[in-house]
Amino acid sequence: MHEFFYLYDPLCGWCYGATPAVVKLELEPSALLHPLATGLFAGGERSMTPDFAAYAWTNDQRIAQLTGQVFSEAYREKVLGNPAGRFDSTAATRALTAVHLTEPAKELEALHRIQLLRYVDGQDNTDPAQLLAVLRDLGLDEAVALLESDDPGLDEAMATRQAMAEKLMQGLGIRGVPALVRLEEGRPVPLPNAILFDDPTTLPVRLGLRPDAEDDIR
Repeated sequence: MHEFFYLYDPLCGWCYGATPAVVKLELEPSALLHPLATGLFAGGERSMTPDFAAYAWTNDQRIAQLTGQVFSEAYREKVLGNPAGRFDSTAATRALTAVHLTEPAKELEALHRIQLLRYVDGQDNTDPAQLLAVLRDLGLDEAVALLESDDPGLDEAMATRQAMAEKLMQGLGIRGVPALVRLEEGRPVPLPNAILFDDPTTLPVRLGLRPDAEDDIR
């Protein structure tokens, strides 16, 4: 079994862009993928100013061209165009921590739905009520109950995961997300960031997971 850490933030557009590669790796039978929310954009007070919105949209178009991921006009108008909006991933990171604690196998599915909520549906995925609705739609009732319980253990777990991610990033010289880290004999080794944005169908072969799978990529 090949083990990997996937470091992400739910408000990271490049993490959304990496979704096809992440899904491909998650479905690979010989791979064990550990998603880890970094909290990179958690706790910020950045507001959705016109300058920041223009910068974000330009960056999003680069991601779309590279990956084919959709950044809708609804997102541009309702999220980037909302002057009352905030760029803070705390609520989404907290929701994903609740999923990790209750149904860890569903964390990446929940992440993808939270990303779609923002980038395709044009809804505010920093809003706790919207996040609860996503988790309910996914049938993640235990995660919903944990979020609604105000259990201090949830915030403690979120802080622990963020500290783990920070330690990994600092130790490996990783400066941003998304990032893929491979465990080799228990030792974390960072992989080139570009691997998450190349053709996802070639990912298993490039990672050495299926060296006899050349026919899959013709």
